[in-house]
Amino acid sequence: MSDKRQQIVETAYRLFRADGYHAVGIDRIIADAGVAKMTMYRHFRAKDELICAVLRFRAERFERQLDRLADMAPSAAARIETIVSWYEQWFARPDFHGCAFAHALAEYGDPGHPIFQAAAAQKEAFEMRLRALLLPETDEAQATRTAAVLAMLFEGATLKAQTSRAEEAIRGLRDGTQALLARAGIRS
Repeated sequence: MSDKRQQIVETAYRLFRADGYHAVGIDRIIADAGVAKMTMYRHFRAKDELICAVLRFRAERFERQLDRLADMAPSAAARIETIVSWYEQWFARPDFHGCAFAHALAEYGDPGHPIFQAAAAQKEAFEMRLRALLLPETDEAQATRTAAVLAMLFEGATLKAQTSRAEEAIRGLRDGTQALLARAGIRS
C-alpha cells in the first residue's frame, strides 16, 4: 500500500472510530490526512470504498494481533483467555469507542451494501477463528456451537464496555468464557 493511501486509511480510521462513518466527511479526512483532493480520489473513488478499505485495515490488524496472542498460549482455554485479556486492554484505552465493525453494521443496515458485507465478514471471520482455536480440543460440532456463543459474549462485552461499564463487561466476559469452556469440556 502506498504511503499516501495508508495515511488516508489510518486518518479515516481514527476519525470514523471517534465520530462515526456518516458524520465524517471526505473534506475532513483530506484536511486531517494532509493530502490533496486529487490524491484522495486517485486512491478512493468514493467514501464507501474508503470505508471498506478502513474496515479491511482494521480486520487485518486485529487478525495479526490475535495471531501473536494465539502463538503464545499452550491450550484452547489459554488462547481464549489471551483474547479476553486483549479485550480488557482495549476497553481500558482512552480512545475506546466500541467496535468499528458493529458501528458499520449499525450505520449501514442494508445486508446488500458493501460496507455491511465487509463488517459482517469480519464478524464471521472472528467466530471461525474462535472455532479453529477450539478444534484441537473438541469435536467439530462442539467447537462450532461454543465459538458461536463465545462470539456473542465478546460482542455483548464490547457493547457493555462502550456504555462505560468496562470492568463489569470484562468480568462478565471472563466468567462467561470460563463457564462456557468448562461446559464444553475444554479445560485450562
